[in-house]
Amino acid sequence: MKGIISPIVLFLIVTGTGCGGMFTPNTDGPPDFPAASTADHSITRSLYDGQIPPAAIQQAVDTLHIGYGHTSHGSQITDGMSGLVAFANNNGNWSQYGTDLFAWSHDGSAGLHLFDGYTSGTSYLEDDCGVSGWDEETREYLDSHPSCNVIMWSWCGQVNEVNLTTHYLEPMAALETEYPDVTFIYMTGHLEGGPDDPALNSVLASNNVIRDYCEANGKWLYDFADIEKYNLDGEYFGDKLATDGCAYDSDGDNYRDGNWAQEWQNSHTENTDWYSCGAAHSLPVNANQKAYAAWWLFARLAGWEG
Repeated sequence: MKGIISPIVLFLIVTGTGCGGMFTPNTDGPPDFPAASTADHSITRSLYDGQIPPAAIQQAVDTLHIGYGHTSHGSQITDGMSGLVAFANNNGNWSQYGTDLFAWSHDGSAGLHLFDGYTSGTSYLEDDCGVSGWDEETREYLDSHPSCNVIMWSWCGQVNEVNLTTHYLEPMAALETEYPDVTFIYMTGHLEGGPDDPALNSVLASNNVIRDYCEANGKWLYDFADIEKYNLDGEYFGDKLATDGCAYDSDGDNYRDGNWAQEWQNSHTENTDWYSCGAAHSLPVNANQKAYAAWWLFARLAGWEG
């Protein structure tokens, strides 16, 4: 991805690509990389295969203070993250990460500080960015929580129902100007089962607007929809009328008769290859992938080059 050249030069030393690689963390909070990064299907196996050094995860825990606004669809990320804690603790394949490394809490008292407005019981960040006033909620939260250095908002179905420029992109740009010490993570909407053609699929067209903007302007992007198009083996379902619930058309008759997540879970071992967790509108392995992508992005924000 091409981005805006940053005046800040970060010196990061990463030796090796496997789980035993050395990592010299950034200690100045979220970096402003010359080219920002996208969390999409291509990186979901990075954590699953143990390619993210434990020190990079720890650095994210130590330096990031995240505010997250979402409703039901966005809870796939946090529910996946919650389920990951016990999965990593009890799965020998994940032993390099120790105990409770993936824990998180609203106030940062245990693990990563991730304020989840949807379940916090407060009035902050309790909606998704499809509603009017999401940017004002952001200001209220940031003004009341000066330690916050990352903001992330999820959609819940409205990405093709609003004017993206005036409702989303311009307000995000304004927030970035007003809070220069905060990193803002952009996000696409979820899949809604349309054809793999932006001329015929308004959700895909809207998601592409967000993707193009992030690439052109060097933004951090969590590509929610792209993750839902692939299983953990990289098999593509986006051209098969795939939905956010992982249903798809297996034989091209325009009738969804399969579910890639259910099929993947059935052919793999629970608690070894995947874990049960909440997955609003979807299935657990989809939320598993959402959690892997989130931790990859958080590690990147904390200074890991990936």
